[in-house]
Amino acid sequence: MAAPTPPKKAAHLRSVARLRRGFAASLAGKARRLLLPGAGLLSLCLIGPLEAQTGRSFADPNAMGSPLDRGGTVATPLQTRAAASPPTPAAGAAARSAAPGASNNPPVTFTADEVEYDRERGIVTARGRVEAWQNERILRADTFIYDRQSGIATVRGNVQLMEADGQVLFAEEAELGEGFREGVLTGVRALLAANARLVANGARRTPVPVPEGAPPGTQPATFTDLTRVVYSSCNLCESDPSRPPLWQVRARTATQDTEVQRVAYRDARVEFYGVPLLYAPFFSHPDPQSPRSSGLIFPTSGSTRFLGAFTQIPYFWAIDEQSDLTLTTTLATRQSPNLSADYRRRFNNGDIQIQSSVGYFNGNDNNGQKGLAGHIFSRARFHLDENWRTGLEVNRATSDTYLRTYKFEYRRVLTSMAYLEGFWGTEGYARFDARVYQGLRTSDTNRTLPIVGPNAYGEYAPRDKVFGGFLQVDTGLLAITREVGAYDQRLATRVGWRREEVDPVGGLWNFRMQGDARAYNAGRQQLNPNYFSDANGQTAVGNFRAAADWRMPLVRDWGEWGQQTIEPRVQVVGGPNTGYQGRYPNEDSIDYEFTDATLFNLNRFNGRDRQEGGMRVDYALRQAWNFPNGGMIEAVAGQSLRLHRDSTFAAGSGLENRNSDYVGRLTVAPTNWLNVSTRARLDSRTGQNNFNDFIASTSFRNVLGLDSLGLQAGYLYSPPLPYITPVRTRNEVLAGFTASTRTDSGSNWRVGVSARYDLDLDRPVLIQGVAGYEDECFILETSFVRRFARDATTNQQYAGNSLVLIRLAFKTLGQYGFRAL
Repeated sequence: MAAPTPPKKAAHLRSVARLRRGFAASLAGKARRLLLPGAGLLSLCLIGPLEAQTGRSFADPNAMGSPLDRGGTVATPLQTRAAASPPTPAAGAAARSAAPGASNNPPVTFTADEVEYDRERGIVTARGRVEAWQNERILRADTFIYDRQSGIATVRGNVQLMEADGQVLFAEEAELGEGFREGVLTGVRALLAANARLVANGARRTPVPVPEGAPPGTQPATFTDLTRVVYSSCNLCESDPSRPPLWQVRARTATQDTEVQRVAYRDARVEFYGVPLLYAPFFSHPDPQSPRSSGLIFPTSGSTRFLGAFTQIPYFWAIDEQSDLTLTTTLATRQSPNLSADYRRRFNNGDIQIQSSVGYFNGNDNNGQKGLAGHIFSRARFHLDENWRTGLEVNRATSDTYLRTYKFEYRRVLTSMAYLEGFWGTEGYARFDARVYQGLRTSDTNRTLPIVGPNAYGEYAPRDKVFGGFLQVDTGLLAITREVGAYDQRLATRVGWRREEVDPVGGLWNFRMQGDARAYNAGRQQLNPNYFSDANGQTAVGNFRAAADWRMPLVRDWGEWGQQTIEPRVQVVGGPNTGYQGRYPNEDSIDYEFTDATLFNLNRFNGRDRQEGGMRVDYALRQAWNFPNGGMIEAVAGQSLRLHRDSTFAAGSGLENRNSDYVGRLTVAPTNWLNVSTRARLDSRTGQNNFNDFIASTSFRNVLGLDSLGLQAGYLYSPPLPYITPVRTRNEVLAGFTASTRTDSGSNWRVGVSARYDLDLDRPVLIQGVAGYEDECFILETSFVRRFARDATTNQQYAGNSLVLIRLAFKTLGQYGFRAL
């Protein structure tokens, strides 16, 4: 008794038999051939008689405009090829969508050098540079044989089938059915999206019926079953194309499903330079032309001090065209399993992003923590109309140790807020929001952190000039409370006006006026860490500032050496003295920095709670040398002189004395490969360095055999800032380099290393490095990060301070990651 035929093989045999049945039936009658000279463009309907589609009959040669004898054949060769050219897929789609009631099964249209028609059997044979198309599919071959009765087309010689999505199939021979969607091909080679290539001994294409309720014009999906398959996105070696590519997938069979947009293999192995590295009985990956596809993502594994040996297994779910979800399971030897979810969705008027996770600490981390742990980072934004938009952010975590251990994005403070914003061109703006904060360090006490709300702000700046200048008006309401600590509410408004003029000798004038009014209701200020105990109760205060700013750019043309500029600048600022300001709360004017960038501000504080008063003169000298090649050297130095001492500014700020510190900036960038920039603040009496920020970078091209080489160096010195924790000097240096090169084959190599060192603490702050290789089909990248941050309470290094990450990415296939330390 014969063994039963496997269902998959039986389906294949039935498909081949059905394709050949039309040819066998048509061979019974006597053929009468008709040679059509000059037949350059023909339409062959796949359903119904040809006459019904064209209105003409092939039985009447005169109707075709050809001098043919009904009783015989004419062997007149085609002298010229038809001028008609096939439409592009996009043009074809547009034409069908524009035509009411357009059919999904239009006629097959083709061009050829020579066409032969057998009227009795209904067979059309085209030879010589044949090009046929239907819908968005285009077919090219040396020979094209079409049976009108069965709807089967047989093509031979240099067969090319181009799909609307950009894929191209090459074959030695093919038998295609309706709409070129089904058929059998031999000697298949496919050029897919993203440089992917696929080779197979044979292929069978099977259409999937269009589901009920699908939009009109929806094209059926197809299954393509392939045998003896090789897949890769790597280019072959130009000098020896027979050499194996960098990587390839070999499989006994494969199926390309355009409906789910995946390619699935059976008995597959992944080879690296022809050497098998991985075998899988079943393996699948997204179709290269698919923007995204559901399925398991390559895992990430490794070993760390706090997790032990671990593996992360992500699953990506493409829910629909607007949303997706990534679920990641982390299994570790030293910690309980962890599950994270990353959800994204886009709407016509906004988007939502939610990342969350949950796990359990079993006490094996560095602080011995035990219990449920997790986090959520979320954001939602929506445009209500052309003027208004709203948003919501919720960000919470159980601890910084949790974020560091599982390598989620680490933030020093988490902010959650809800807001509503309005925009009216360039003239009007309004915002309403409320915020809460969460500190993640063990030294943070969340009960003392502020709860902001309501926070309302409105601004109006008319386009038209007012008294020859530009006006700006804003009003804001701010309320801050704490579970434990000070609270206050502030109503503030500001009116600003500025006007710019040019005097007859070329001087540039900028006249400015600014008026502020504030009203407070405050309590428990004695619990404020900044100790404003006199600020309790209700108070109101106003301030007015006016300034005249003059500068004279003196420019000299130095010919081939470029252009030189000397620009003196003087500003006079006047207004009433503010006096003692400890009577008012201070929430937004604690952190400020006096540099050349803030020298000419009307108020050197960056908020509203503290105002600068009295008379002062600011002056600076700017010198610049601009080179013809685009390079430049620029230097700025200045100082502020006050008529009275202002105790509002804290010691060490640079503004506590009548004569402020000297501030300056120097930029040296004479060529495109060198850039040096430094800022400094020096004591006006002793010349002591009170602040310095230095950064230098170079970038070379085609040096030492490298395409690019970059060097960086920097230095930062900053004294302790009052009311800022921790109160200590920052004295750090940094250095690093980057290098990259590109080989003749198109491969890219890159490497980079950088480090920061704290001179006061005498220990490194950060060391990191990266090295990588990338070509058209493969990425190998390794990175190392070592931080030396310590918990201020325990003086122990934070969990997850070190990281080693190795990433291997097979383009169009997937990527694998390894993480350690």
